[in-house]
Amino acid sequence: MSAEILAFGGINMGLVTRSARIPEPGETLRGTRFYHSSGGKGATQAVAAARLGARVKMVGRVGDDLFGPVLRAALCRDGVDVGAIAVDEEQASGVGVIMVDPQGQNRVLATYGANLHCGDEELAAVEQGLAQAQVLVLQMEIPFPVSLRAAQYARERGVRVLLDPAPATEVALEDFAHFDIVAPNQTEAEYYTGLAVVDENSARRAAAVLLEWGVDIAIIKMGELGVYFESDQTRGFVPPFAVEAVDTTSAGDAFHGALAVALAEGRDLAAAVRFGAAAGALAVTRPGVQDAMPTRAAVETLLAEN
Repeated sequence: MSAEILAFGGINMGLVTRSARIPEPGETLRGTRFYHSSGGKGATQAVAAARLGARVKMVGRVGDDLFGPVLRAALCRDGVDVGAIAVDEEQASGVGVIMVDPQGQNRVLATYGANLHCGDEELAAVEQGLAQAQVLVLQMEIPFPVSLRAAQYARERGVRVLLDPAPATEVALEDFAHFDIVAPNQTEAEYYTGLAVVDENSARRAAAVLLEWGVDIAIIKMGELGVYFESDQTRGFVPPFAVEAVDTTSAGDAFHGALAVALAEGRDLAAAVRFGAAAGALAVTRPGVQDAMPTRAAVETLLAEN
């Protein structure tokens, strides 16, 4: 039986430009390449999970503009159920402007548009979708109070809730306890906990803070430094996979989609984090956003080789 994932979050068009370096303030550079790729953290995590074999339903909102149909079609191509994606006639679809340097590092400016108008209509769709879901995947590209209510609905129904707390947004400490799993990257971990994360030991300290705030499982993503995870029953560290980075834009989304699938399939936490880390590593080897999400076969191959 396949994993059943419900993704609720941002649906954006990624406008990507590559250049020899990132321009300084007031400077104009010639880019070396431009392309667009359907994205948004919620939608990209939905695609990641679908490519890994899960049945995925996406809840969110796009604009009544030229990007809206393209964003929905991209999800459909990967088998994601888009029946709960609303079309907002007054707001533009979300857009992310992404600059990528030769090392694959990226800078992103996101304008969320219709995503920020998710509300009661989307919450009703979440309630309906939870009847079939094993994991609810959330991020921070829609209003946080709406995500918080969705998490509360899921917890009441025994559905595990995974929060990618990105982009970093102010959260009341007591609200962390509504999420089963919280998985920030280094930048977000420092934003929320006040602790700089530069290695496994500092990641452990940041995870301890999240656990104190009521999170059941804390995961700290450190890119090329690996992934640290901890719960009240176990802790561990997954070293980085040796890959050649082309574009790091969607690594975290690949990780979250894969982690959700692995947990829904019943893998233990250590195995699920390793599965997610492998998916994230593969995502950086390809350009694009949703386009970079790996297949199940690719992830299993990388795991077998390491």
